[in-house]
Amino acid sequence: MRIEWQIAFWLLMLLLFGFGVYLFASVLAPFVAALVLGYILDPVVGRLQRLGLSRTAAALVILLLFILVLLVVVIGVAPILGRQIVGFAESLPEYVTKLQGLVSDETSALIQQYGGEWLSKLGLDSMTSAEGIQKSLGNFVGQGVQWFGNFLKSIWSGGQALVGVVTLAVITPVVTFYLLLSWPEMVSVIRSLIPPRHRATVFELSAEIDRALAGFLRGQSLVCLFLGVWYGGGLTLIGLNFGFLIGLSAGLLSFIPYVGSLTALVFSAVVAIVQGWPHLGLFGLAMAVVGSGQFLEGNVLSPKLVGGSVGLHPVWLIFALLAFASLFGFAGMILAVPMAAAAGVLIRFAARRYKQSTLFSGMGPDIA
Repeated sequence: MRIEWQIAFWLLMLLLFGFGVYLFASVLAPFVAALVLGYILDPVVGRLQRLGLSRTAAALVILLLFILVLLVVVIGVAPILGRQIVGFAESLPEYVTKLQGLVSDETSALIQQYGGEWLSKLGLDSMTSAEGIQKSLGNFVGQGVQWFGNFLKSIWSGGQALVGVVTLAVITPVVTFYLLLSWPEMVSVIRSLIPPRHRATVFELSAEIDRALAGFLRGQSLVCLFLGVWYGGGLTLIGLNFGFLIGLSAGLLSFIPYVGSLTALVFSAVVAIVQGWPHLGLFGLAMAVVGSGQFLEGNVLSPKLVGGSVGLHPVWLIFALLAFASLFGFAGMILAVPMAAAAGVLIRFAARRYKQSTLFSGMGPDIA
């Protein structure tokens, strides 16, 4: 088969795959999550097998542990988290209003003290008034809230995530169990479908993709778990309102580079300033919790657990998460990291082949 037909065939397969994901995005989430969990947990099953357990027993042990952890979360964490979510949603407008007032008053006082006379000469008196500053802040905050709401809507509406959460909790453990049972057979069947003349190249690429995925998924999951406990526990201990909710959300969002740290920083700072004003002691403690968590993540956890050669650039990962979330909803968010890792490896492979070709080196016949 000519190379043009091969390229056309695989492009067609890719388009059909994307169309299938888009078509069934609302029901794919538990199956995609089970596939990711199966990939992450397969080495654990292998270790349990080496300890003497059968594959069925090892998969059953993991399933029981999963159910136990889920029960602990539902019984112990969910009620606390639910109350804080409701309370935070009710208190957010009040926090925003108070923060606007504080910022406008303090900014107006500073401008009047250090630049009021100069601005008056230029006819910009409205910039020095608290009302003008608060109006500008109100417009800015309103635009930010609208953008944030549209972003959440684009993520949640595509996959009907509210229903999907219940589906994930019920279906994902069962599907993961069966995937773990048949994982070696699945890999063997997929390998047997690869044409023999391409197996060496495909195996090399799959090994590179596996290294990128293993380093990021397994390592970053542990980092997110640690940060969620660190932020949630630390912010709760210092007495910050909704500290557990802010910390846990920031830990989970740490899967996306910079988003988790910015979430912890912004929300803890806003709540601490409004809650503790005019004293800044609570604000300092909140920043100490967030800053120490970031220090541990950047200097201890990520280098040890994730490593520096994952191959997923933060900008590429953020783009993939946003793009897949807008196209495929909640299932797209789960697919984004594996697809971004695979695409990165394939692009680097194509770049290497291009540099080795006569098209790059100019060794072929001159067609100019």
